[in-house]
Amino acid sequence: MQDSAQAQNGSPWHAQAGDQVLAELKATPMGLDQADAEARLATFGPNRLPIARQRGLVSRFLAQFHNVLIYVLLGSAAITAFLGHGIDTGVILAVVVANAVIGFLQEGKAEKAMTAIRQMLAPRANVLRDGARRSIAGEALVPGDIVLLEAGDRVPADMRLLSAHSMRVQEAVLTGESVPVEKHTDPVARGAELGDRTPMAYCGTLVAAGQGRGVVVATGLHTEIGRISTLLSTVQTLTTPLVKQMDAFGRWLTALILAVAGLLLVHGYFVRGYDFDALFMAVVGLSVAAIPEGLPAVLTITLAIGVQAMARRNTIVRRLPAIETIGAVSVICTDKTGTLTRNEMVVATTLTPHHVLALDGVGYEPKGRILLDGSVVDAEDHGVLQELARASTLCNDAALRQHDGGWAVEGDPMEGALLAFAEKAGADVQKLRAGWTRTDAIAFDSQTRFMATLCHDHERQAFIYVKGAPERILAMCANQRAADGGVEPLNTAYWHAQSDRIAASGQRLLGIAVRSVKPTHTVLENSDVDGTLTLLGVVGMIDPPRAEAIEAVRACREAGIRVKMITGDHAKTAAAIGAQIGLQDTRTVLTGADLDDLSDAALRQAAQDCDIFARTSPEHKLRLVMALQSQGMIVAMTGDGVNDAPALRRADVGIAMGEKGSEAAKEAAEVVLVDENFASIVAAVREGRTVYDNIKKVVSWTLPTNTGEALTVIVALLAGTSLPVTPIQILWINLVTGVTLGLALAFEPTEDNTMRRPPRAPSTPLIGGELAWHILLVSGLFLIAVFGVFHYATARGYSMALAHTMAFNTLVVMEIFHLFFVRNIYGTSLTWKAVAGTKVVWAMVVAVTAAQFAVTYLPPMQAVFGTASVPVWDGMLIVGVGVVLFALLEIEKQIRLGIKWQMSRQSPL
Repeated sequence: MQDSAQAQNGSPWHAQAGDQVLAELKATPMGLDQADAEARLATFGPNRLPIARQRGLVSRFLAQFHNVLIYVLLGSAAITAFLGHGIDTGVILAVVVANAVIGFLQEGKAEKAMTAIRQMLAPRANVLRDGARRSIAGEALVPGDIVLLEAGDRVPADMRLLSAHSMRVQEAVLTGESVPVEKHTDPVARGAELGDRTPMAYCGTLVAAGQGRGVVVATGLHTEIGRISTLLSTVQTLTTPLVKQMDAFGRWLTALILAVAGLLLVHGYFVRGYDFDALFMAVVGLSVAAIPEGLPAVLTITLAIGVQAMARRNTIVRRLPAIETIGAVSVICTDKTGTLTRNEMVVATTLTPHHVLALDGVGYEPKGRILLDGSVVDAEDHGVLQELARASTLCNDAALRQHDGGWAVEGDPMEGALLAFAEKAGADVQKLRAGWTRTDAIAFDSQTRFMATLCHDHERQAFIYVKGAPERILAMCANQRAADGGVEPLNTAYWHAQSDRIAASGQRLLGIAVRSVKPTHTVLENSDVDGTLTLLGVVGMIDPPRAEAIEAVRACREAGIRVKMITGDHAKTAAAIGAQIGLQDTRTVLTGADLDDLSDAALRQAAQDCDIFARTSPEHKLRLVMALQSQGMIVAMTGDGVNDAPALRRADVGIAMGEKGSEAAKEAAEVVLVDENFASIVAAVREGRTVYDNIKKVVSWTLPTNTGEALTVIVALLAGTSLPVTPIQILWINLVTGVTLGLALAFEPTEDNTMRRPPRAPSTPLIGGELAWHILLVSGLFLIAVFGVFHYATARGYSMALAHTMAFNTLVVMEIFHLFFVRNIYGTSLTWKAVAGTKVVWAMVVAVTAAQFAVTYLPPMQAVFGTASVPVWDGMLIVGVGVVLFALLEIEKQIRLGIKWQMSRQSPL
């Protein structure tokens, strides 16, 4: 009894007659008595979604520290504390706590999403209890209750309709279909998709027009929305590629540092016979040199800068790591309604007795051109257009309003589209309505499938205007409008052939007809319109694609990103929109029913090959996302309805619409598009790739420096010589100089070829072959230069303090020149643009240079860091070492890029 899909007898509610449903639920058309309702409430529970059990604040906060890289940082803090560097310990701990706070604040997304879904349940409901109408709390509804629905009501539970009068329900939150669905009481096929179950009204949907009465078949967790809530709670949230890579890097770095430190302790104590205390302090210096203490902070700042840049592009990132994942996206699964399309109906085609006319324009804005065979025509030259415009205006209950620079419809979206069409055809809607009086009307009904109005003007003219389903209007017509304004025989074959052709393009059709009556005719009966009308034409309407979405799809294809449409709308409509926006494969459309018949293996292949999926359910969307992910793809999922929430959460990047999106979708997503512009996704991908490039630059700059510093300690211990750079100087480089210069790379602009590269594979390691070679090369050059300068100083008889200072400054100078080299990892650094850098780069270089001068020449700093003033000519030598490093690295890069270019030319296509 308590299932949203079917009854105990195994037959779905939508496939049973109303009387059968009442019998199954042991209910009556006059409602339950209060005692029975209370008993059922005790059995089935309140009509609300359960509140998920949440972790306590303390446990959520402590969980943020469960990360290998955090353990490395905590170990680093312990080491620096042991060395007595309290300030440095505080800096490291501040980084750890900052990362924990950020993670803590982003926790609980699933709980928030389910809270947003719970809020969609109606707070009140009008029911029949004890044979009388009552208003009760939505939570008190039980299966078997008879609920009364009117226009504007939110459906409080899943219901089987017993009566429906001109009733239309907006079901976009569940199906994605932009137009309200007509409801009636006749059973439909057992296998009907959710959007085709016309005798059902589902919890959380909105009654757009008419009224109805239905019996509750499911409440709370057993409703369609409840099922989505359950599905959402079971969906596993995937970690991002960067988090995976940093976790692997942290484990690898920890194992390496511990292994090298242990070997050096054993070697130094048992082989070299060093004093253990001195040896232990040297190994601590190695650990300080090897651990990139500032790297997590710089990475977090890099992500935060990307978030700010995306915010300026109307894209809100709710989780920092998600911005990096966007850059790795290889496929975008997008909803249709409101995402690729405007979620606004527009008349695209007008079929008259002798012509097929096309119309352009934007949404409900009453401006646009009328085209015949591609040429602009004047509506005044086509008299039937004038009649169609008048009929569209007077047989219409909607209104167009202009606000905030745009146009919106009050009422039915299809009627709003007719008003915009009327203005394009030269009519003045306000003047027409003021000059004509509606004397009587026949409201639209799902059984009769037409609406009619009887209108009189001040010149004692009277007309009946009718609009409705084309086949119904055609059957009601006796003739059609002739080119000279008269009438001519009805060409049924012409209307059927042209209507089928227009419908095949995904357009929804409305027939429009007229009949002239005597001025004394003031009452409108069905007999007045049956078989007596003159057919004026048929209009085809569609929710048009956003103009910017077409360009965005093209840009995605250029960037190697596949775009797939997953919608709850009809297959023909989806195929038409897919063709207009430029999807790769628009010939094949798979429906939800098709997907149900596929095995997991076949579904994986279909998910890869097909680009358009129609009439899909939340489970279908979720299965498609998982099928794509199983093939190693990084999947972004866009959506705005409650039905999108599970797939949004499962996807690597969930992207919700800001203005028209449901709160459930926003809470389940990592990214929210404020302007609901599909083109913003392309900008987000571009920014995400830029962020990853900058992270890669930070790592490419940091790790060689730390490795070079560590090698100087290792080589010195193995060779039995003095350390060229003291541990406190190494700590200064890592925490002060390193963080400052590394931070400059976080502000690097997008490189020219960013959106012409294919997406990176999710298996791409953070430290690949090229970076590993770069680390070895740079650290080797650092080692040679530092020892070379150190031995040069000692050979000239300089003091040990001066020798350490020169080696110390050599490291910093090489870091600066290495920074300018790393800024251009995909091209040459020998350009004016590369040398000019950015304001941030030069600000950081100036700051570091000033700090180094202070450490080198100010007596208080000399006392703390054990430095001595460097002579001018020796300072010039140190700068020269940096220039040589830059030249050698640039030569190596040009050779490497040249080899790659030659190999790409020789490789087969």
